[in-house]
Amino acid sequence: MILIPGASSGIGKGTAVRFAREGYALSLSGRDEEALSETAKLCKEAGAADVIVTAGDLLYSFAFEIITAVQIEIQNQVNNAGILTNGSVIDADLDLFDRQMDVNVRSVVQLTRLVLPHIIKSRGTVVNVSSIFAGITYYCMSKSALDQFTKCLALEMGPHGVRVNSKFCSFKFLEKGKSTHVLGRVGEVSEVAEAILFLASDKSSFTTGELLRVDGGKGIMYPL
Repeated sequence: MILIPGASSGIGKGTAVRFAREGYALSLSGRDEEALSETAKLCKEAGAADVIVTAGDLLYSFAFEIITAVQIEIQNQVNNAGILTNGSVIDADLDLFDRQMDVNVRSVVQLTRLVLPHIIKSRGTVVNVSSIFAGITYYCMSKSALDQFTKCLALEMGPHGVRVNSKFCSFKFLEKGKSTHVLGRVGEVSEVAEAILFLASDKSSFTTGELLRVDGGKGIMYPL
């Protein structure tokens, strides 16, 4: 079974459907219950072996509900849930900073700690969803923390046969986004989902601690 928080829309939704096509059993979570139900419906139609849905905010109690709702072993985890708060350091108060870090970092660590015993037992994988988006300080700090979490957890989990990787992608912003990518277009959710599937599958069996860019070359045009 694969655990995918943030599966009600966007990358999480697309990733869930992609894994469903491979016949995975899925445990999906998200804040929008109606949208999450739609994702579950699409996954069942795509061939998922089983779909478990847990709606709610990604806080500790909710994370615990996800784990206890899953009655079979978890082999893979995709940490996709996250938010973006706007504002510069001088304008955005610390409540926004706390919210950004709680959702994008703390909740990921909490959920991963709960899931790791399952993943160690199955010698599975963890894939974190990161970003190359720049210019919003608190958001960038949270994603930098996630990237370091990926690398350090990969070092810790290597002796257990568990691989940990992260996928970078850029945001799909309007038509002007085309000019900021070497390939002259913005990426599609399906392309990002393929990269996540690769990192979670045996096709990347000798890859761990990797921060894989799926950005159409944006990173080499605007290196951070």
